[in-house]
Amino acid sequence: MDPERVAAVQSRMPPEADLVDTADIFGLLADPRRLSLLLALLEGEMCVCDLAVVSGLSESATSHALRLLRAHRVVSVRRTGRMAYYRLDDAHVRMLLDLAVAHTEHTDAIHPERDEPPLTGR
Repeated sequence: MDPERVAAVQSRMPPEADLVDTADIFGLLADPRRLSLLLALLEGEMCVCDLAVVSGLSESATSHALRLLRAHRVVSVRRTGRMAYYRLDDAHVRMLLDLAVAHTEHTDAIHPERDEPPLTGR
């Protein structure tokens, strides 16, 4: 063990609450349906009905997903009458999505969890 290195890393580690909040963001991005909504918003602001068509979700499911993303400040909303227009909340979200997509495009992911046979009850 290298105590100096461990101490240096521990001193730069974010507080536990920040780690939990960051993990929550990655959890939100882990759902392919929510991710498709966010990737659509890379093109700019869109209304719920258009996002539903792009993502293949119902308007109700789209609204629910967007409420969850908004609660975590991943997207923001602008209302005009009864219409709600969503956009990515800030440049950090855009950067995170751009980097994730770029990483996926240039790597061949190995998914051992997808290749394993399903567990059966014993």
